[in-house]
Amino acid sequence: MTPRPSRSVELMESDLRELMATVQSPHLRRLLTSLLGPDSETWAAFKEAPAAKHYHQGYRHGLLEHSLGVAQAVSALSAVFGGIDRDLALTGALVHDIGKLDAYEIVDDETIEMTRLGRLHGEIALGHYRIRREIEQLKSFPAELEEALLHIILSHHGSLEHGSPVVPATREATVVHMADNLSSKLGGYDRLQASLTDAAEWSAYDRGLGTSAYFGPAGPQLNATSVRAAA
Repeated sequence: MTPRPSRSVELMESDLRELMATVQSPHLRRLLTSLLGPDSETWAAFKEAPAAKHYHQGYRHGLLEHSLGVAQAVSALSAVFGGIDRDLALTGALVHDIGKLDAYEIVDDETIEMTRLGRLHGEIALGHYRIRREIEQLKSFPAELEEALLHIILSHHGSLEHGSPVVPATREATVVHMADNLSSKLGGYDRLQASLTDAAEWSAYDRGLGTSAYFGPAGPQLNATSVRAAA
């Protein structure tokens, strides 16, 4: 079976539009509309693109699914932890992986390959270039806001060894990185579970997770026991 998102494209788009509508900053709203508005050239590619070649959401519409999930997590976390500029963090979450539009391509309807630019420049550099180029087309976009947003793009992998040229140095960059990492890890579990036979409880060792994943019955049983004990 060809892997696909757990939600329809229509539902994901509706959720994304609702999130975009909550951004209060006029500058960030204009940027999001120019990038992800329903009539934008970028949107047509964004909703079709994969999020990766293999490790997580490596299928058509995967980038939309992943970016939306990260943005929804960031929105929730911004309501829990103080000091976060929600508009900035949410915008960063929605576009943090936009460089993947240039870094990956779907060939033969299903196979995902890295493009020449993806190999030569990498998705973070490509994303930084896309966002900076788009901002240059918008009048009166504040320089400090541009710097803060581009920092989220550049640092969202979290560390130099994982491909970020800088590490997160703001609350907003940190929360986007954490949500992105969580989404990637859980997407890895989904991928591994889908590949198991019905009787298997453990996956093979996975480089993305750094371990084998367990899908046996202990989790649900433990949860049920904990609920009864708490009651």
